[in-house]
Amino acid sequence: MAHANPRRFAPLGHNPGQPKTQLPKLQGVIFDVDGTLCLPQNYMFVQMRSVLGIPKSIDILTHISSLPTPAEREAAMDSIRAIEREAMSSQVAQPGLATLMTYLQERGIRKAICTRNFETPVTHLLSKFLSGIDFAPIVTRDFRPPKPDPAGLLFIARSWGLVRDAETSSSALLEAAAQGTEAEREGARGVSETGDPEAKIEEVGDASTLIMVGDSIDDMTAGRHAGAATVLLVNSENAHLAEHPHTDLVIKRLDELVGVLESGFVGREMPISSP
Repeated sequence: MAHANPRRFAPLGHNPGQPKTQLPKLQGVIFDVDGTLCLPQNYMFVQMRSVLGIPKSIDILTHISSLPTPAEREAAMDSIRAIEREAMSSQVAQPGLATLMTYLQERGIRKAICTRNFETPVTHLLSKFLSGIDFAPIVTRDFRPPKPDPAGLLFIARSWGLVRDAETSSSALLEAAAQGTEAEREGARGVSETGDPEAKIEEVGDASTLIMVGDSIDDMTAGRHAGAATVLLVNSENAHLAEHPHTDLVIKRLDELVGVLESGFVGREMPISSP
């Protein structure tokens, strides 16, 4: 077995005696919402599956998108929105939330959200716990396809001007950037205007200098497939993901990430097969 190099970013801390580094600078952090910015409300998913009449083995959004008529899909979506609206009144901020967000704001690190929630609970959480903290863009489940597909993260990367030449991108990234509505596809993948019609360069979002922070396998997989570093906010329900190959770093509280970023992010080194 060979070993891959761990994901690394240059320290954000200002240490005059620190030698110059060639490590990439962190360009932004993308957050999940439920279980990440606020404490998990996992009971919602039990209620959703009950109202939809599906077992735990079936993904909720996949089931809804598979319903045969628009009316059925909208009725099913309304039923889970009602559950989310009721649950949002009892949202509790994750420990260390304000400390981390204030730190990122002061360091000028961009912040975005990529969630499978709909817009109303997200807006409620931000206004209740994070007034004055900037998040843009905010990608909700209205974006297609949702996590674990990486398309939402690529959309965020490109909206921040982080792109790479499509010719040098993997087939998986190109496929991810081709998903969704026309507007979403144009967000994740497009053409760089050079001023010369013959010299246009096709490009896709580049998430390689971003971090995805979440609490689920969907978060870790979306981050890994987009090329971002991944941080798992671990709890009693997701501890098994700490050793998952899509997880680069594990934290127990959000403010633990402050010290990590100050001294320089270093993800876990993952074994890979020798060629």
